[in-house]
Amino acid sequence: MQNNPMKIELTHEIFQDIYQIGEDGIPEFKNFIGGKWLFCEKFMEIHSPIDGALIARVTIPTSKTINIAIDSAYQDGRKNIRNYPGQKRIKTFLSAVKIMEESKQDFIDVLVKSAGKPLENATGEVNATIERLDKTTMESTRLMGEYIPGDWSEETYETQGFVKREPFGLILTIGPFNYPLFIPATKIIPSILVGNAVFLKPASAAPIAPLMLTRILEQSGLPVGSLTVLTIRGKETNVLVQNRKFCAISFTGSTAVGETIIKQGGIKNYHMELGGKDPAIVLNDCNIERTVDKLFNGIVKYAGQRCDAIKLIFVESGIYSELKTNLLKKLENVKAENPLIHKEAIMGPLIDMKSTDKIEEAYKDALQKGANLLTKFNRHDNYIDPLLMEVTTDMLPQLIAFQDEIFGPLSLIIKIETPTEGLKLSNLSRFGLDASIFSENESKIQKIARSLEVGAVFVNEYPRHGIGYYPFGGVKDSGIGREGIGYSAYQLTTTKTIVHNFKGSGVWEYL
Repeated sequence: MQNNPMKIELTHEIFQDIYQIGEDGIPEFKNFIGGKWLFCEKFMEIHSPIDGALIARVTIPTSKTINIAIDSAYQDGRKNIRNYPGQKRIKTFLSAVKIMEESKQDFIDVLVKSAGKPLENATGEVNATIERLDKTTMESTRLMGEYIPGDWSEETYETQGFVKREPFGLILTIGPFNYPLFIPATKIIPSILVGNAVFLKPASAAPIAPLMLTRILEQSGLPVGSLTVLTIRGKETNVLVQNRKFCAISFTGSTAVGETIIKQGGIKNYHMELGGKDPAIVLNDCNIERTVDKLFNGIVKYAGQRCDAIKLIFVESGIYSELKTNLLKKLENVKAENPLIHKEAIMGPLIDMKSTDKIEEAYKDALQKGANLLTKFNRHDNYIDPLLMEVTTDMLPQLIAFQDEIFGPLSLIIKIETPTEGLKLSNLSRFGLDASIFSENESKIQKIARSLEVGAVFVNEYPRHGIGYYPFGGVKDSGIGREGIGYSAYQLTTTKTIVHNFKGSGVWEYL
């Protein structure tokens, strides 16, 4: 048996039952169906983006197994979680906090190896997941209903109504590769908290961490069937999306995939955070040193593989040269590195070669159309150093780097004469997730923020959704609904109106 230092190795005893060691020493992970951990007929290999090494296998269900799992979740799971009191749901999540703290290092190692995350990013994702679990009590406050008296209309005299928030039933959740643990958690937690059963399809590129989270939730007391996890290939997701037993779909990923899901899914409730092309509008009166630090982080965090990464930097002409020079100095010192070898790495690899090819395509397209490359183009396989390209306002709309979401460390910097110019170009984008404004003038800030066509505006800060303490989500091609503590719970419930007729009973004696 050949030693493979890259393979997934879990040390906490709680994970023993969710995998087996294959003949070649590679761990093989089960699916979670009807409260049981099961192997299916085939396996899918999981390779690390760090060096392409085989790190794990996950079992792949057949169509028959998928249908059995959906039926089980629909018939039993949604009933079991609905009858599991809210107080117990919260206790389950708080119990999971303790176990995640104990097994934190396993999660960190898995995120580094399976998603190519630098150590700091992986640690941050695990901590954010733990904190989101810990703050479930805050989510429950958004689930209150209302009382409607009937005596404001002659038609409804001697009646009263109650409006309740109720779960949809069975929710399909589809997770992305860039935050393979945290984003599924932010969908599972509020869905189950409000009484929905959840069927999770984790990202095919990085499915191990969600399976580990599922094990912890199972051991923390979730009732049977309330959470199902199947490691289905992305191209087979349509089988799930089209199934009418799912009343709602919660998805985070690209706009193109989101559009396909809506077309295939038909009449359902959709909760989607999609693509971004986040602009930063930098005014002459900003604090340049602080602004450069924020722009830098907005570009390089997790190698720009974030929907809220800064992709467009509009800078007023009065400070353009100075800001550009200072930002360039910081970016030139960053290299994409192997996070297992370089523990202090700021950037690791992109998730795969296809993603890196897309960045190179956008880079070459911009060069062809007259853009000026400010950093050096340095690519090795799926490792690519930060790219900052200088473009003009008239050139910008023609570029692939403006038209499409580029999931990686490629950003464009553009000189503007007035804030209005940056505002118009920002709103020209088909995306509308987040934006940043850097200025010390509150009136200017408020004027720009009021007109930006985005879901969230960050002032003197780069876009960062964190644990979802503040709500976020996009407009235009960037999504449907809002994520965040309390807001996700609200989106994942519907209203039921109950009207009670008391006519003739003498409850009311109107004058």
